[in-house]
Amino acid sequence: MDKIDLSVIIVNWNTKKLLQNCLISIYRFTKHINFEVIVVDNGSKDGSAEMVSKKFPQVKLIPNRDNFGFTKANNQGIKAAIGEYILLLNSDTYLIENSLKKLVEYAKSLNNFGALAPLLLNEDRSTQQSVGFFPHLPQIFWWMSFIDDLPGGSILRPYHVDHNSFYKHERQVDWITGAAFFTAKEVIQKIGGLDEKIFMYGEDVELSYRIKKAGYNVYFSPQTKIVHIARGSSGKITKNAILGEYKSTIYFYQKHKSPFSLQMVKILLKIGALARILIFSILGRKETAKFYVEALKVA
Repeated sequence: MDKIDLSVIIVNWNTKKLLQNCLISIYRFTKHINFEVIVVDNGSKDGSAEMVSKKFPQVKLIPNRDNFGFTKANNQGIKAAIGEYILLLNSDTYLIENSLKKLVEYAKSLNNFGALAPLLLNEDRSTQQSVGFFPHLPQIFWWMSFIDDLPGGSILRPYHVDHNSFYKHERQVDWITGAAFFTAKEVIQKIGGLDEKIFMYGEDVELSYRIKKAGYNVYFSPQTKIVHIARGSSGKITKNAILGEYKSTIYFYQKHKSPFSLQMVKILLKIGALARILIFSILGRKETAKFYVEALKVA
């Protein structure tokens, strides 16, 4: 049996059509590389698992009876993977070029490789913000005070890099999104898989943190592009995304920071939530303001 260069792991939950399009694109564009695709289905009720079995018999399918969450399902896929490299890929993505081969080749050229992110594009081919720097207290302050949204904000190494100009060049960053998270099997074996205490949201930041803590580098490169249809699994999940990010930030501090830093970050998150309640109320976006009322309780 030939060596497998790459294992692509896709966690699916009721995204049958998106998953099918994702798989079609993988097999259409991927050339000159030995790879496997592993789909972990989290108890979908829309016929996703049956579709994979029927239309993509070459895919390794791991069917779960229930929704085990994004992290646990990815860990199931990682355990089954035999590739030298691993790509955690969302079901709401699709390829437009031979990205898998490009990622493998580029990773081999990198010094002290730990993880790599391609350039993610929205469906209209605009740049999707997908990387950032760790949420240390200064980064949380820039985020909660909107300072990192100002022109030149990327100089501050913000938690979320929202400036398109940043994504035009290859860079070392702190964290990359879990929508297309490329790493090596040996790296995961050394640091452990995704933290299963995180059901969803923030698992990519926490995983990146452990990768860098182990001495590896995390990279971003626009050399290859992948389209990501944001919020494919859950539709309009603004509330879930807001609360999930608040909860994951607090958990990150509980796990990796001091008790004093944890208290400080909670204060900053509360101030940020209050500011957003006021701003969105003034703008007439009462539903979004209510989401931040709940986020205030979380912090």
